[in-house]
Amino acid sequence: MNVNIPQLADTLFERTASTSWVVVFKSLTATNHLMVYGNERFIQYLASRNTLFNLSNFLDKSGLQGYDMSTFIRRYSRYLNEKAVSYRQVAFDFTKVKRGSDGVMRTVNTEKLLKTIPIIQNQMDVLLDFNVNANELTNGVINAAFMLLFKDAIRLFAAYNEGIINLLEKYFDMKKVQCKEGLDIYKKFLTRMTRISEFLKVAEASRGAARGGHLGKWESIAGTFRISPRPPVACWMPWSSTWPRWRAKKVKDSTAASRASTLSHAVSSLASTGISFTKVDEREKQVALEEEQARLKALKEQRLKELHKNPSDADTSPGSGVQLQGSQRPAGPAARLPVGATPVRWPGAQQHMGR
Repeated sequence: MNVNIPQLADTLFERTASTSWVVVFKSLTATNHLMVYGNERFIQYLASRNTLFNLSNFLDKSGLQGYDMSTFIRRYSRYLNEKAVSYRQVAFDFTKVKRGSDGVMRTVNTEKLLKTIPIIQNQMDVLLDFNVNANELTNGVINAAFMLLFKDAIRLFAAYNEGIINLLEKYFDMKKVQCKEGLDIYKKFLTRMTRISEFLKVAEASRGAARGGHLGKWESIAGTFRISPRPPVACWMPWSSTWPRWRAKKVKDSTAASRASTLSHAVSSLASTGISFTKVDEREKQVALEEEQARLKALKEQRLKELHKNPSDADTSPGSGVQLQGSQRPAGPAARLPVGATPVRWPGAQQHMGR
């Protein structure tokens, strides 16, 4: 059945009106999956809606598990809402933008950069508020949502990291008001580096569960990731003393050299972190390809076993490459006609056969 995007999105929203946490969680996971892997028109439609998920007070009272899962539903829906709102504000998805030295966040101008980074910060905060621990990830439903959030977190922080690098490179060319705003953004960035490190530690701590089969899809990804040490807090201290005296015409050479050295250290540290995130993204794609090949191989082997057990099924499989032998071979042209079909007799055919 072919369904257009507005109808599909509206159907998912209708499912979230259910009182069952199972139905609601399935709808949220399907929505998130479409936002990540589906056509971009899907998230565009969500961003254009006047209302999104209204699950801030959702509570399933049908059982003890319903109470526990309702908490994650409220957090999960809040992130999906924030993801759609972010797209509405900047007209692109931070997790899908071009990265690198010529990427979107590295080439944006100062005014737009100062407006865009706080939007990334808000989306990152809501994502990290999912607040799950390693023990809770043994739940397959929570694990499915965490896998999607984990991938979003890697790509989102990569864009965030590149935005901060751009901010550092342009800091000493900014106006006084912009410098103060940029300094506040950088201070908030340091606290989020701590939170993202804790988020990734949860993924790393869950590797034991992954070996048991619960998190096998991304265990190797989490295991290969190492976040670089964050830039020292002292990095912004020279800046805080700079912007009040920004109108001064001369700066001592020693102070300027110290600031340049501190800035260079911060940029190199953040650049190494960005490289780590890029490697994780590439590793994730490789794991997905390997999983797809494994599935195709398993399906092929299963089909061959079925054909071996029931050779008659090969007759109805066009292009299967199975040769019919003996009694399996059709007796004549009539045997290949569909059931109930009447053979077509051409004019003069009977006379020709009688000759």
